Amino acid sequence: MGKNILIAHGGGPTAVINCSLQGAVEAARASGKAGRIYAARFGAEGILKGDLIDLTDVPASTIARLRDTPASAIGSCRRKLGEADYPTVLDTLKKFDINCFFYNGGNDSMDTCCKVNELARREGLDLRVIGIPKTMDNDLEVTDHCPGFGSAARYAGLSAAELALDASALPIHVVVLELMGRNAGWVTAAGALAARLTDCETLTYLPEVLVDEDKMLADIEAAYAKGRGLLVTVSEGVRGLDDKPIADTGIVDGFGHTVPGGTAQHISDAIIQRLGLKSRAEKPGLLGRASIPYVSPVDRQEAYAVGEYAVNAALAGESGSMVAIRAERGPEYRSELFLTPLAGVANAEKKFPPEWIVDGNQIADEFFDYALPLMGGGLPQYALLRR
Repeated sequence: MGKNILIAHGGGPTAVINCSLQGAVEAARASGKAGRIYAARFGAEGILKGDLIDLTDVPASTIARLRDTPASAIGSCRRKLGEADYPTVLDTLKKFDINCFFYNGGNDSMDTCCKVNELARREGLDLRVIGIPKTMDNDLEVTDHCPGFGSAARYAGLSAAELALDASALPIHVVVLELMGRNAGWVTAAGALAARLTDCETLTYLPEVLVDEDKMLADIEAAYAKGRGLLVTVSEGVRGLDDKPIADTGIVDGFGHTVPGGTAQHISDAIIQRLGLKSRAEKPGLLGRASIPYVSPVDRQEAYAVGEYAVNAALAGESGSMVAIRAERGPEYRSELFLTPLAGVANAEKKFPPEWIVDGNQIADEFFDYALPLMGGGLPQYALLRR
């Protein structure tokens, strides 16, 4: 009798999260060891309600379309499970006779995986638990990088470059671009690609460095005075010298995290009011993690691979681990997958390396040595005639 499988998504979807789902489903079908293949509708919420989608007999052509489907085809949530929830989780696993459980998500989702695995062991349940990494924030420990980051970084870098070209072509205002990243500045750092592809002045601010707003405005004024246009790229989670976000929505999400936002507008307003310069705030927001046209081919391939690897590992008897990526950046980029204990990644957060931040507002070349292979090839070469 085959092993029944349950897959769930947690946290914010990425442009390639469905590729991991595709990899998992197709691996289960190819193994000859799987029974029913279930997906939780809206992640942990579906598990608690016993609301599962049966993917077992979904046509292969539909599963293949997951490759080009943004967001989460099965739904996700920002529900952090509490101790009182886990008996209900266990009831659902027993009701559907689940033998293999996969949670595709970030730090909090890996914590859920870890706790489900521990609960199953205590209860003597025949359950294999494997975490599938996913976060555009790229802030999971152990793994070299996270599926979802490469595509978000590609979107951030090319969007920033396009704005920089516009700012330098009509240098009458300062353009402030806000990118996603509450505590980790990986995606925002990718916006510094504009400095490599254009002749516009650029400044980049990440949440890893506390910002002195007076100095920020002085640096903006000096950069703008060069007359080449100016793009200021900021993380939504940028914090002031008081270690508090310089803009705060006042909202807390289902994981208990403060929801940042409005950073670009805050800075743009300060530029207008305190420097007397024109300024525009831009914020692509969710587009930065949902854009299929900007998907990195490397990211898509690796997202599929971690889903496939997770299922094959569980069916081979592995449990209590997350799939991680080891990468080599030689003349050619190469990566391989391995398992790492869930306890080492649950609730741990990998920040952007401080040594890759120069003078508080520039990004070192070492970051691009790391990130460009993940962002995929085919970057544009613009005609910079004013040079």
